[in-house]
Amino acid sequence: MYRPVTPEIIEALCRIAGPDNVLARPERAEEMERYAHDEVPGLSAEPEVVVRATSAAQVAEVFRLAQREHVPVTPRGAGYGLSGGAVPLCGGIVLTLEKMNNILEIDRDNLMVTVEPGVITGDIHRAVEAVGLFYPPDPASLDSCSIGGNVAECAGGPRAVKYGVTKDYVCGLEAVLPSGEIINLGGKLVKDVTGYNLTQLLIGSEGTLAVVTKIILRLVPLPKVQVDLLVPFDDFQAAAATVAAVIANRILPTAIEFMEQDSLLAVERLLEKELPFRDAKAYLLIQLDGNSPDAVDADYETVGQICLEHGARDVLVAKDKRTRDRLWEARRKIIDALKHESPVNHMEDVVVPRARIPQALAGIKEIAARHGVRIICFGHAGDGNVHVNVLKDDMPLSEWEPLVPQVAQEVYRLTLSLGGMLTGEHGIGATRRDYLPLALDAAQIEVMRGIKAVFDPQGILNPGKIFPVT
Repeated sequence: MYRPVTPEIIEALCRIAGPDNVLARPERAEEMERYAHDEVPGLSAEPEVVVRATSAAQVAEVFRLAQREHVPVTPRGAGYGLSGGAVPLCGGIVLTLEKMNNILEIDRDNLMVTVEPGVITGDIHRAVEAVGLFYPPDPASLDSCSIGGNVAECAGGPRAVKYGVTKDYVCGLEAVLPSGEIINLGGKLVKDVTGYNLTQLLIGSEGTLAVVTKIILRLVPLPKVQVDLLVPFDDFQAAAATVAAVIANRILPTAIEFMEQDSLLAVERLLEKELPFRDAKAYLLIQLDGNSPDAVDADYETVGQICLEHGARDVLVAKDKRTRDRLWEARRKIIDALKHESPVNHMEDVVVPRARIPQALAGIKEIAARHGVRIICFGHAGDGNVHVNVLKDDMPLSEWEPLVPQVAQEVYRLTLSLGGMLTGEHGIGATRRDYLPLALDAAQIEVMRGIKAVFDPQGILNPGKIFPVT
C-alpha cells in the first residue's frame, strides 16, 4: 500500500530539516530505537526514518514530500502515550515535534499562553504559575509528556473533576494538514462560533487528521490556597459512598483520586519507604483549592467529617507544599511502580458514571479471579475514570498473550453495561482499535472514517490508529 523510504527521500528530508535532524540506518540506528515505541509494554514498530522538525514550514514540506512519494507519516510528541498512538505501525517517517519546545508568549491581559507542541506540560504549569496564573490539566506524566501529545489525546488528570480536561482550555491551534497546507484555527477568543469548530475536532483526534504546531491555551487565576487530604478506608464501598456524599453536599473538590492497597504497596516497594496507613484496603486522595483560607478550611472540615461519618479510619491533612508533594508522589508513581512489579503488563482506562465505580471494581475483580490474573485498579473517582492494570507477573507468555484480549473485552463489556466507555483519557490508538465497534455503532464509525478521508484522502497520516483494520 505504501512505498518504502528510499535514499533519495532521505536526502530530500535532510534538505528540509537539516542532516542533524534526520535519523536513518545504519549510522543512527541506536538513536532511532526510542522512536519505535511509546509507553505501551511490548508494542513497537521500527520507523524507516525519523525527522525532528523545528517549524511548521518544515512539517508542511515533509507532508508534501510524503504525499508525492506516498509514504506514511507518524507524528510524535514526547512518546509517553499509553495507546500506541505514536508507534509507526506502517514504517515510513516518524515526525517528531520534540524540538518545537518554546513557550512563545504568556499573555496576562487575555489570560492566554501560546506554546509549541513539544513543550513539557509541567514546564507550562511552572511558567504560568510564576506570574500568578494557572493551567489546570495535570496528567500523571506532566513532567515528561508534551502539550502536543496532550492535545492529540485530550489528556485529563486528577483535576478534571473540577476544572475539566485539555479540550476545555484550547482556544486556538496552528496545524498542518496532510496536504502540507498550514491552517490557523480559533485564537485568543473566549467566544467563537464562526463555522464548524475545527479546533475541537482536532483535539483528541490522536494525530490522525493533522499535526498541531502551535497551541493557544486559556488560563485562570492561580488559586491562593490548597489543601490535600489522604483518607484511608477498610473497604472500597465505603470510599465510593464517601465520594458521592461529598459531591451531594455541593462541595466540588479539585481532585478525588482512589487507590487500592495493592497499588500503594507497589509504590512502597519502588520507593523503598513506608507510606502512611499501609494496612488500609482503599484510599481517597482529595484536593481542595480556592482563594479564601477560611472557605477552604471550612470545606476541608466538612469533607473530613463526611469521610469519618462514612467509615474512614482517619483523615491526614496536608497544607504545606512539602507534605502535599509527598502525598501526590505516591499517586503519580503508581504506573512506574506497577511496571517495576511486572514489566509486562496491560493497562486500560475505562470510564463509567462515577456512581458506578463500585460495580465496575467488583466486576473487574471477578474477571481477575476467573482468569487467575492479578489486576490492580486506581484512578479518578471524581470523574469515573478507572485505570485497570493487568499484570503478567510470572505467567508464561503462552498463557499471557491469548489472555489479554479476553480480559480486555470482558472489562469493556462490563464498562459498557454500566453506561461507560472504552477510554477516558488515553485514547483508542493501536491498542483499542479492534474493540471500537463494541462502543460505537456502524453509522458513527462510518462518519468518523468519512472525516478522516476528508482530511487525509491518501491515508498517509498515522495509519493503523483508531479504526478497526478491515
